[in-house]
Amino acid sequence: MTSLTSAKICFLPYCLVIFLYVSSPNWVAFPSATSTSHTEAKALLKWKASLFPNQALNNLAWYDPPTHNINATNSSSTNPKPRTSPCTWTGVSCNSAGSVNRIDLSNRGIQGLKLQYNNLSGLIPPEIGNATQINVLELSSNHLVGLIPKEFGKLSLLVKLMLNGNQLSGRIPSEFGSLNDLEYLDLSTNKFSGSIPSILGDLLKLYHLNLSNNKLSQAIPFKLEKLVQLNDLDLSHNSLEGRIPSEMGSMQSLVTLDLSHNNLSGSIPSSFEEIHGLSYVDISYNHLEGPLPNINAFREALTERLKGNKGLCGKVGALLPPCNAHGSKNHHKVIFSLLAVFVLVFALFTIVFVIVQRKKKHQDTKQNHMHGEISFSVLNFDGKSMYEEIIRATEDFDSTYCIGKGGHGSVYRVNLSSEDVVAVKKLHPLWDGETEFQKEFLNEVRALTEIRHRNIVKLYGFCAHKRHSFLVYGYLERGSLAAMLSKDEEAKELGWSKRVNIVKGLAHALSYMHHDCLPPIVHRDISSKNILLDSEYEAYVSDFGTAKYLNPDSTNWTAAAGTYGYMAPELAYTMEVNEKCDVYSFGVVTLEIIMGSHPGDVFSSLSFGASSSSSSASPAPEMPISEVLDQRISPPTKQEVGEVVTLVKIAFASLNPSSPCRPTMKKVSQLLSSTQRLHLSKPLHMTTCGELLALDGFTA
Repeated sequence: MTSLTSAKICFLPYCLVIFLYVSSPNWVAFPSATSTSHTEAKALLKWKASLFPNQALNNLAWYDPPTHNINATNSSSTNPKPRTSPCTWTGVSCNSAGSVNRIDLSNRGIQGLKLQYNNLSGLIPPEIGNATQINVLELSSNHLVGLIPKEFGKLSLLVKLMLNGNQLSGRIPSEFGSLNDLEYLDLSTNKFSGSIPSILGDLLKLYHLNLSNNKLSQAIPFKLEKLVQLNDLDLSHNSLEGRIPSEMGSMQSLVTLDLSHNNLSGSIPSSFEEIHGLSYVDISYNHLEGPLPNINAFREALTERLKGNKGLCGKVGALLPPCNAHGSKNHHKVIFSLLAVFVLVFALFTIVFVIVQRKKKHQDTKQNHMHGEISFSVLNFDGKSMYEEIIRATEDFDSTYCIGKGGHGSVYRVNLSSEDVVAVKKLHPLWDGETEFQKEFLNEVRALTEIRHRNIVKLYGFCAHKRHSFLVYGYLERGSLAAMLSKDEEAKELGWSKRVNIVKGLAHALSYMHHDCLPPIVHRDISSKNILLDSEYEAYVSDFGTAKYLNPDSTNWTAAAGTYGYMAPELAYTMEVNEKCDVYSFGVVTLEIIMGSHPGDVFSSLSFGASSSSSSASPAPEMPISEVLDQRISPPTKQEVGEVVTLVKIAFASLNPSSPCRPTMKKVSQLLSSTQRLHLSKPLHMTTCGELLALDGFTA
């Protein structure tokens, strides 16, 4: 009972423990009892007095302990003394040491809990959801932190909820939509963020709503118009933006309205003139403009409740300029003139647009048809519910859930309610390049829905939404190859056998794309950042936003795409793309796996061949192969040397500056799958790169 001896210093889970157990039919143990029975008796009586008047509790045989001998037992006389030890009180049980460890008052009808101004700290425990019979819960003016538990949705009988004056954060939970009897809600002076949930508009019995002094953003939801019984609405001191919804004119019972200190813009809806009972309004420090509604609440408002706006007008003291009717007419003339010009320009553009659209109609129809086919063939879940769950699970794509960023978007780790973990690639917002961006998005969807390979990331679904477009992949635990190689401790986990296996997986995936798909697919952005690893270090190719389908009957010309340092050299002077561009990138990644870092220009001369004059002039051919290998891990064993040297040879062949001389990925895949290996005539540390190049090479 130690945690109950002071009503002013307490962690909330311990202060609530009595209440949750008396309002729930369950038996639950108290915190460890270390106080004397005298102290425990005082604490219990103080708690009992803090509750709402309850006749059943008032009749409990609980008594103030005397100042002497509080453990005296009852006499057997006809006038028994009060039972001063709490162990003898109704509903109270003690342990063998004589300290209270259980209370059962489950049938005493407690319906409210007030713990405001108690210096409570910590999180609100989810066990609060067990108190399903309470009507009033006041935890205001404490030091509570963290999120509001979703278990609040179980408190369906709640009429009044006050959590104001704490440090609660996160989004206002959607579970509040279950509190259909709620009449009074105060969440002010916390750190809530995100938008105001529109679900609050379904709490039709609300007459008081205070969300002020938080970090709420976005627009005021128009669904608040359904709160026709609301008397007081305070949304001040947030970061709300956009226009004031005209639908709020339906809130006929509104008496006080405070929207001050936000970023609201536009004019005040004229529908506010229908709120005849409005007596107090504060719209100061926004970006509002135009005339004030013609009702007393605005006409009689003090100047400090209107200031800080850029263009309000009306008859309110000397603060606001009058709305000039003549100026308004001139303003209308200008508007009509601009509209006339706009209509003419619009007509011309419409004609041009119709002509262009007719030419594109057939192509767009095919694309839309493809989009529909993808939706039904890939998504094995309800798209709307999945979209909402991903938004909720990532807190609207909060940066804390981001595990990587790329040229096309950011990747987030998402824990679904089904306990599955997925990776969500959120595409960058659409701006001026919207058409090209949409093309890349659909390109990746098409590529990943038409190919199936164990070394290519699995696409579970996608969403094309005006706010967010994203792709849902299987989650790969170890992240990108680039990230692993950049960290010494993780790189040491990649022994030579694992590195050989990663190269094999990449080769098999590219061979499948180049030679087993019709038409062939060129990835165009193979890099260590786009190679992902699962828990068993198996490689998966990802990021198909720049992938291109090759037309075998024509020349394939395209704009340059890819990552600097991995692109084939011929792309600097030609726009023709083919499979050999991926082969070059494969060679760079293979060397990066062998060396432990990007090879840079160290081996640029090696790709010309040992007989080249430029090569012979370079010190690189004289470099021992052992110095090429990642020095952070042990040298390869005798069993591993053959495979590692084969990889080095394949990498050099893939980096040949003449694309026709590079091997095909099918040839590479077959070679890596066979038992054929290069054999050195000298030990590894005595063999140079030039000697390796001089060995019989590979043919395309």
